[in-house]
Amino acid sequence: MKQLIPILTITLYLAAAAMAAIRLFRPEILPRLTRSIVIQIGFSALLLHALILYQTIVAEDGLNLAFFQALSLAGWMIALVIMLSSLTKPAENLTVFLFPPIALAVAACCIFATDSTRLLNASSGWPLGVHVITSLLAWSLFAIASVQAVLLWIQDKNLHNRKPGGFIRALPPLQTMESLLFEFIVAGMILLTISLASGFLYLHDMFAQHLVHKTILSTIAWVLFAILIWGRYRYGWRGRIALRWTLIGFVVLGLAYFGSKAVVELIIQT
Repeated sequence: MKQLIPILTITLYLAAAAMAAIRLFRPEILPRLTRSIVIQIGFSALLLHALILYQTIVAEDGLNLAFFQALSLAGWMIALVIMLSSLTKPAENLTVFLFPPIALAVAACCIFATDSTRLLNASSGWPLGVHVITSLLAWSLFAIASVQAVLLWIQDKNLHNRKPGGFIRALPPLQTMESLLFEFIVAGMILLTISLASGFLYLHDMFAQHLVHKTILSTIAWVLFAILIWGRYRYGWRGRIALRWTLIGFVVLGLAYFGSKAVVELIIQT
């Protein structure tokens, strides 16, 4: 019974991704398959995933945000943003690319979950709480933006080569895709700024806490995304340029958050 919820959650995530893929690539297979079905399955997976997070993260003396739990929480946040966006915008297509990794994060959390020596609780202070939540939300938004940037580049390339067929026909118009991309980036940038500001409020000894590299990489990512936003509104950057800056910024931020966390928790402490 304990394994039923994780199995069902993973199945629902993969089912939502598969149905979205059918709508994108082979709509003739299930012509009556609507986006509302994908959305309903996605929200069902989201609710079950929330229950798993409660069971693996909530501890008696605080929140256990060890590496695999934090990764699963970030995946849940990505799914939440996608599902909420899909209520008003055609964002459910992103489930094709993002839900399988989220399903993998759920499995990893259930199999490899560990106890954290650094719990997030009331004694940690509000700056740390704000820092952790905004960090995960910012990374989640930039993860979505990275996939969106890849889709946008493929769409733009096919349209320029006069090849609008295939799954390109199922995507929203180019302007809508661009608008959605930079909405994610700007929202992520706001959260990343809050994350960095709150982080400096609670950091007392970065060297003792092994947080120097994380702070430096996060700041570099902030600069990269700031340049991208400036280039977009100053020079109209799009296509391959937007893709390049988005992916580089996302990788740097991923190294800051999960790369440093993996080194500290899975390597240094073992």
